[in-house]
Amino acid sequence: MIFVTVGTQLPFDRLMKAVESWAIRNKRDDVFAQIGPDRAYRPRHIKWANFISAPECRRRIEEADLIVSHAGMGTIISALELGKPLIVMPRSHELHEHRNNHQFATVAHLGARATVRVATNAEALAKDLDEMANWGASKPIAPSASPQLLSAIRFFVNSGADLATDPVLATE
Repeated sequence: MIFVTVGTQLPFDRLMKAVESWAIRNKRDDVFAQIGPDRAYRPRHIKWANFISAPECRRRIEEADLIVSHAGMGTIISALELGKPLIVMPRSHELHEHRNNHQFATVAHLGARATVRVATNAEALAKDLDEMANWGASKPIAPSASPQLLSAIRFFVNSGADLATDPVLATE
């Protein structure tokens, strides 16, 4: 099963149209999408709901063979935590899909992961869907930060270091 989610704040018609087009071409009937707030575009060939509960979203991610999503951190972290292959399409400010291009900053750090693909347009998304539809699970990430990272953060916070003035911590 392929689970598609656009999060809860905004619709993402460009992503939904691209996934539905791919599903039709590939005769896939195992796609479910959470499409966000009402819009004129509603998929006709894939199952969907405007919203689903957080527990249902988690269940669908757990059951899915592949996740397709906007670049929302909740979905990204859940997919990585569960070792699920993931295709992320960032929303574009220029296309009026979001308030700014922060999702492009998010995906800039995801490309190095073998089971995460970033698609910025419908053609790239279709290509990634073709390639990843048969991928297996990846090594899951931990659901929380490592003890070493937490210790380093505690040390930093408790040391009273000031990023602006500490010559070791300051960046140019």
